[in-house]
Amino acid sequence: MHSRAGVVAAIVALSSLGGAIGLPQDATGQDKPSAGLAEVMLTAQMQPMKLWFAGKLGNWRLAGYELDQLEASLKRAESLYSAGRASEFAPKQLQSVRDAVGRGDSSDFAKAYTELTNACNTCHRALGRSFITIQVPPNSPFSDQLFADQLTEGRALAQRICGACHVVAEASNEAPRPLRFPAPSFAELARRPALTEERLRDLLNSNHRYLGPNQAMPNPRLAQYQIDEIVALFETLRLGGQ
Repeated sequence: MHSRAGVVAAIVALSSLGGAIGLPQDATGQDKPSAGLAEVMLTAQMQPMKLWFAGKLGNWRLAGYELDQLEASLKRAESLYSAGRASEFAPKQLQSVRDAVGRGDSSDFAKAYTELTNACNTCHRALGRSFITIQVPPNSPFSDQLFADQLTEGRALAQRICGACHVVAEASNEAPRPLRFPAPSFAELARRPALTEERLRDLLNSNHRYLGPNQAMPNPRLAQYQIDEIVALFETLRLGGQ
């Protein structure tokens, strides 16, 4: 209940800030931002937050997606405000973030993101909007979104604890293991109609006593978030993904 109230409060606060972006103008009334700029900049403020938490947790596909959205929003903002100067202050920093995301380099990503944040504030000051200061977000207002790459985490977890017997990803050139028992692959299991999500969750929560050679399949002892990751992996395989 408290987290939901916190999210609502955060969104209200962001909306108020977004509304403030379009109000100031110079003494002559020139260069007044076009209608809609406040909404675009509010979106452009949310996208870096998602970008930050995706990169922080190594979800590079999500980070790349949010970076694309952010760049599109900044271009849209400049089209609505002729005095906008994002393209003047941010291109180097945006490219640095993109390079770090492409390499999956957490250290370079944090550095580039901080430099991008500073460039945003430089742009605001150049436009006489010094009262709008952006910072690296200390926590996420998006409590309904998991920023970790659940599928990648699930695949790594499965290869670590299940890979001794099961082929986890058939398309990954996974090498056979000499001691691997003749267990079905994950792709084969995912195609079995009887292995529904509910059955899979029950299985992963069980001690596996009656499975495997000599009914001795080991108990993986998974936490709930790990079960969610394995379920996400099976759902992806069931839909034909990898």
